Amino acid sequence: RRFDYRPKTDPYCQARYTFCPTGSAVPVMKEKDVIEVYRLQAPVWEFKYGDLLGHLKIMHDAVGFKSALTGKNYTMEWYELFQLGNCTFPHLRPGMDAPFWCNQGAACFYEGIDDAHWKENGTLVLVTTISGAMFNEMAKWVKYDNETGIYYETWTVQASPDKKSTVWFDSYECSKFILRTYQKLADLGAVFNKVQTNYTSIILFSGEPIYLGNETSIFGPRGNKTLAAAIRDFYYPFKPHKTVREFFVDLLKIIDRVILNHEFYLFYNLEYWFLPMKFPYLKIIYEEVPLPVGSKTSVGV
Repeated sequence: RRFDYRPKTDPYCQARYTFCPTGSAVPVMKEKDVIEVYRLQAPVWEFKYGDLLGHLKIMHDAVGFKSALTGKNYTMEWYELFQLGNCTFPHLRPGMDAPFWCNQGAACFYEGIDDAHWKENGTLVLVTTISGAMFNEMAKWVKYDNETGIYYETWTVQASPDKKSTVWFDSYECSKFILRTYQKLADLGAVFNKVQTNYTSIILFSGEPIYLGNETSIFGPRGNKTLAAAIRDFYYPFKPHKTVREFFVDLLKIIDRVILNHEFYLFYNLEYWFLPMKFPYLKIIYEEVPLPVGSKTSVGV
């Protein structure tokens, strides 16, 4: 869903690691410049855990640019303002009936490409070459995309592991931004190299979802108190844990609700849905999505 504007973030939402600490404005390139476009991929939270999550194929995606005229490199990516956990699960704040979400995501653009970061355990590969004029058009689109597509969504939800099965909800995270960017470049005339491109998806498997309502209809003065209590109770075990014992106790509660009782409450586009969970319940896949073909022929590259 697209929104009319990006709301201000609540001071309660705090990030352990600052969002886009060295971010800068997207430059205006000279129209006849030749810009190399790179596919960038590395394990999530590599700066903290090294290649650990890479072994599970949990990868973060970005795109790099290199100007032939200036020799400058740039990186562009899209990720959570307040880290992945806050985007995936809410906070249950004292004195507030409704779960509180810190789930905005946004684009980050900055000068430089950290070659070691992307090459060591991931990917840094040239995928296409574009003109400066195409880059400038892409930059206008990024501004629109960033101002209207504002909420991070971790989960893809589909009916079964079959590739042709119904997708109830699609995720909205870093890889989807990169795929949208590639498609925009293709539509502007970029011709992509023949490079295999794989992306991570975290999938929940569910029967047909049941619409429950929004925050007001569930948690408001005339809301459904029984349903409100059930949603709060479901999210409680996903809170941050202070001890290992607390973590394992709550993990058992999660297994009981999701696997044994086939229950999951999803918050999507500011609305709540009930997912009747099905085997295999959850799966992390690393699947190829081919580079796009646009509707134009590349000109001036």
